[in-house]
Amino acid sequence: MGRATLRIFLGAAPGVGKTYAMLEEAHRLGGRGEDVVVAFVMDHGRSDTRALADGLETIPPRTLEYRGTFFEEMDLDAVLARRPSIAVVDEYAHSNVPGTRNSKRWQDIEELLEAGINVLSTVNVQHLASLGDVVSAITDVRQAETVPDDVVRRADQIHLVDISPELLRQRLVDGKIYAADKVDAALSNYFRFGNLTALRELALLWLADRVDEGLAKYRAENNIAASWPARERIVIGLTGGPEGEVLIRRAARILKRVNGGDLLAVHVRSADGVAAESPQDLEAQRLLVRDLGGSYHTVAGEDPAAALLDFARSVNATQIVVGVSRRRSLASRLIRGGIGNRVVRDSGDIDVHMVSHPLGGRGRERSRQRDLGRARVSLGFALAVVLPVLLQLLLAASPSHNVATAVLVQLTGSVAVALVGGLWPALLGALWSSLLVNYFSTPPVGTLTISDPQNLLALLVFVGVSAAVAAVVDLSARRSKEAARARAEAATLGDLTRGASSAEDTVKGLLEQALDVFQVRGAALFTADPGGGAGGGADPGWRLVARAGERPAAAPDAGENIEQIDAGTRLVLSGRILPASDRRLLGAFGAHLSAQLERRQLAASRREIVRLAESNTMRTSILRAVSHDLRTPLAGIKLAVGGLRQANVRYTPEEEQELLATIDECSDRLDVLVGNLLDMSRISSDSVNALIRPVRWYEVIPAALHGIPAGKVRVDLPANMPEVDADAGMLERVIANIVENAVKYAPASDIVIVGAAGGLSTTTLAGRPAGELRIIDHGQGVPAGSVVEMFQPFQRLNDVPATTGVGLGLAVAKGFTEAMGGTLSAEETPGGGLTMLVRLPLSTGAAFERGATQAPIEAQSVLLERAHTPPLPVKKGVQ
Repeated sequence: MGRATLRIFLGAAPGVGKTYAMLEEAHRLGGRGEDVVVAFVMDHGRSDTRALADGLETIPPRTLEYRGTFFEEMDLDAVLARRPSIAVVDEYAHSNVPGTRNSKRWQDIEELLEAGINVLSTVNVQHLASLGDVVSAITDVRQAETVPDDVVRRADQIHLVDISPELLRQRLVDGKIYAADKVDAALSNYFRFGNLTALRELALLWLADRVDEGLAKYRAENNIAASWPARERIVIGLTGGPEGEVLIRRAARILKRVNGGDLLAVHVRSADGVAAESPQDLEAQRLLVRDLGGSYHTVAGEDPAAALLDFARSVNATQIVVGVSRRRSLASRLIRGGIGNRVVRDSGDIDVHMVSHPLGGRGRERSRQRDLGRARVSLGFALAVVLPVLLQLLLAASPSHNVATAVLVQLTGSVAVALVGGLWPALLGALWSSLLVNYFSTPPVGTLTISDPQNLLALLVFVGVSAAVAAVVDLSARRSKEAARARAEAATLGDLTRGASSAEDTVKGLLEQALDVFQVRGAALFTADPGGGAGGGADPGWRLVARAGERPAAAPDAGENIEQIDAGTRLVLSGRILPASDRRLLGAFGAHLSAQLERRQLAASRREIVRLAESNTMRTSILRAVSHDLRTPLAGIKLAVGGLRQANVRYTPEEEQELLATIDECSDRLDVLVGNLLDMSRISSDSVNALIRPVRWYEVIPAALHGIPAGKVRVDLPANMPEVDADAGMLERVIANIVENAVKYAPASDIVIVGAAGGLSTTTLAGRPAGELRIIDHGQGVPAGSVVEMFQPFQRLNDVPATTGVGLGLAVAKGFTEAMGGTLSAEETPGGGLTMLVRLPLSTGAAFERGATQAPIEAQSVLLERAHTPPLPVKKGVQ
């Protein structure tokens, strides 16, 4: 039994009518005599959908319990046992309750299909895996249930259920989608007009791609090579020259005239075109195509015109844009014909646009890489003069030779000259050899007269064959040299990529490798700076990005070799003038640098996005804390004050003291919560400034321990602990938060504050010796995998009740410690528990400010205001 058919009803948003359309189709099929059953349908409380499902046979769902809640799922075994012709299964992307045979409903449907049961199902565009992040960015709602695109694309038919955003919003207002109490929230959030329009376009574009796949499959199965203009698709032929930008922009303007279409740029790499390609031009054109919403492709082929047409037909292109030929001579056009002319001739039903450009008809710039070298060519000319004479002397030693022998011997010499010096020395040698053969071997000997026409024909054939052999040998030698150079360049670029990827700064790593590859003494990279080039001594309008070597250029026009990577990027090498043969490799370096700069910009953008996301999470968490965690102490204060203000209630002195103690305790808790929230806000916005001065540990510990129950903390500090560079107010908060955290999570344990032996840490901070303070408890400890999370904001160990705080204490302590140039870490206490290590640089004896440009007085004064009591004397071993 073969696999059954799957029909999916695709919708752009909830409420468009997917399930309703599916049930209507089920009724239609049932009316034709098909055996149709409803395996599972969700009506979501919509009366119209429920009424439509009532007229069909329905298989009762299974009821499963999960975490105390009951859920209904499709009874797969019952459907398989019933074995209908068509099963109606709603919500293709649904995730089944744990305990069922399959984790996803589409996997249940696969079993039905394999059993020969045809299926009708539904799915929304937001559940497609490839569009999940796009839909989330549009709607601010992340979908928990997704289905792989290739699974949906395997469906035999996909029906788009489409209605306009205006009509969908009206249906929502009429109560046909959600209950009345949810309408206003839905209209202002997910069902905004812009959201629905974007989701509708996503659904149409995704389905259009599916249609394209079906069309391509049909054309391939039926061997249809002709282009079917079902969708406007423009292919741009790029040669690797600077005229490519003109072609791309012209094609983009052509595409704008139609409503929708695809832009595809293709570079055909041929064997004789490698030397003429410009890597930086191709990279710039690739970026331009991407910015215009197109795609960039590279294909290889001996015949660029044929390869371009094959690619265009494979993508079902409707138009091709090529530039006019750059060949100058009429002979070359007649013999080979321009690429554009051959594309026009063989394009068939594909429209071709021949675009003029400034380089048209000027001739292709010949690269000096194709030269065999001046010394080798000079040697070839010398051999062309000397070798035929030597060969003729060799022939003179055999008086019985004939013209044919002389021609073959001299032909061997022409081949040797071609191998050494190339085409032009070989042609000179062939002409000189023909004169020698004519004079010494062709009757009448001793004159240039030829009496026998056959000898004249032999000499002409000799010259022609010599020229042809010389051309072939010359071309082979040049191709061999180009291949060797290409292999060397590929190896160099491979080493370049590996070296740059292993460097911490990839841009600087590329410049350092350029020093070795090009044997220069300095390399510098400049980018355009609209602000005026304030950095690195660069000229106004340019900014120095990176440099390497002994003598890097100080200005973008100060080096011997200037490579303009693009309009806003310039690579400058200094130390020696590069030969023309290195220009292509230099262009490849420039393309790599451009890619690395783009990668750096993308990384910076990603960091900024992450920072904004973290800030948004922080704001959300702060709002949550304000709405919940701060309400608890406020409620306690309100309750106690309300009780004291009741005139008709008399309290005993003990009861009044208890209520006042409640107010005092809740006020202290509120003060700690607000303080941590404000401090975390400053830390997250990088606005904390530390006023660094020499501080002794025992100066800040008494104030930090204020409010801790007596006898709970034991302080054991060496008498000779050296001073550290710190902000006294911040250090007090660091110690207070750590101790409060230890008291909270290790209530039955004693807490000990000790200093390292001699007050010195075994590690250093930025090369400076550090002082170390340890705060030790013997509580339950923290799992190794949770140590990093412990320092994140709004984290509580083992879901401690929210009344104990908002989970900011250690995050604030770590932020303040790092603001002072120190570190805060945790390690396991021997025997069980947790030890917190505070490390700060040893004092240099001078006060200074660490942080941003904001004045530190504000932060310092706020911290000092929170000091609850004046410092208390500390005795060794006693709080």
